[in-house]
Amino acid sequence: MNSIDSVTLEVADPEAAAHFCSAALGLDPSRVRLRASEAPTTGFRGFTLSLVVSQPGNVDALVGAALDAGATALKPAAKSLWGYGGVVQAPDGTIWQIATSAKKDTGPVTRDVDELVLLLGVEDVRASKRFYVEQGLTVGKSFGGKYVEFATGPGTVKLSLYKRRGLAKVAGVPAEGTGSHRLVLSGADRPFSDPDGFVWEPTAPVAVTG
Repeated sequence: MNSIDSVTLEVADPEAAAHFCSAALGLDPSRVRLRASEAPTTGFRGFTLSLVVSQPGNVDALVGAALDAGATALKPAAKSLWGYGGVVQAPDGTIWQIATSAKKDTGPVTRDVDELVLLLGVEDVRASKRFYVEQGLTVGKSFGGKYVEFATGPGTVKLSLYKRRGLAKVAGVPAEGTGSHRLVLSGADRPFSDPDGFVWEPTAPVAVTG
């Protein structure tokens, strides 16, 4: 295993969630998949998905489209030390960060996404880092026990690890949460769960509908 091929969000209404992911965020259904689930879950689910774009105007376009499609603003788009970004929560409960490291627009505004990043909020960053290295992932960046980013190839989902409370603060929500993560990661050659209960499965073919 050396990357995440896709993530599957477990949602109460897959059709509505698919419309949001496609119409609001323009996401590739082979990267963000959906599965019906009524698994009990409350509060923070322990992860966020981040859309990295090229300029602030693209952030505003995606945040606006998400809000128009029924998302809730957790953090309005704003400038920060690292760039510009905002956080929204989809109607299905998934938290999306939309951000750029650029300070100003340099081209026409689009809703193009350059990178999809999954951030897992974990209790022990060092322990989770060791676990994933043992599974075959390669560390790209590491900042002690606070943050780890794994190296991934083009067309895959980037995986990062963050302290759970720190990630909740970034997302603008309380850190408390119980029940299912409502998330499944694909890219392993066998099923397993990590130290924080995030589930991995072998990658399955994309279902053809219509």
